[in-house]
Amino acid sequence: MVYVFFADGFEEIEALAPVDLMRRAGLDVRTVGVTGKTVTGSHKIPVVCDLTVEEVSGKGLEAVVLPGGMPGTLNLEKSPIVQKIIDQAVANDKWIAAICAAPSILGHKGLLEGREAICFPGFEGELRGAEISKSYVCQDGRFVTAKGAGSAVEFGLKLVELLVGAQQAAALKESIQCPA
Repeated sequence: MVYVFFADGFEEIEALAPVDLMRRAGLDVRTVGVTGKTVTGSHKIPVVCDLTVEEVSGKGLEAVVLPGGMPGTLNLEKSPIVQKIIDQAVANDKWIAAICAAPSILGHKGLLEGREAICFPGFEGELRGAEISKSYVCQDGRFVTAKGAGSAVEFGLKLVELLVGAQQAAALKESIQCPA
């Protein structure tokens, strides 16, 4: 199961594009409302999530996805349950993905130390000990980071590739008419 955490102030494209792509690929993706069942994005778009953060067990966890946006990233980082699920993913060698400002959550936990990572410009200092990538989407070990809203489709496709395979990701990319 893939948990995508939504908190008030999240960046809508960064959350919904990966959810859409992973569901098209047949993955079991659950949207999780950290600040309630209905969460409002940074552009005032309300989204009704599958679960609230209190309903998350972590059982069957395959990946954690953290969308960026402000103050969404700060709201995610404040959640003890989000922190616990990240720790559980690390302990069980599961995928952890973050985009835009959200890689800062991983940086603050020391998880990017010695790893290549990327984030929204201006947040690089929050990625403690990371080597800042020049790519829009970057994978190092079980960590996937991405630069921002414009890279949300590429980010989602990378998650599909890692979770179900390159062939399915390529077919999905073609089916949505994604250039290059």
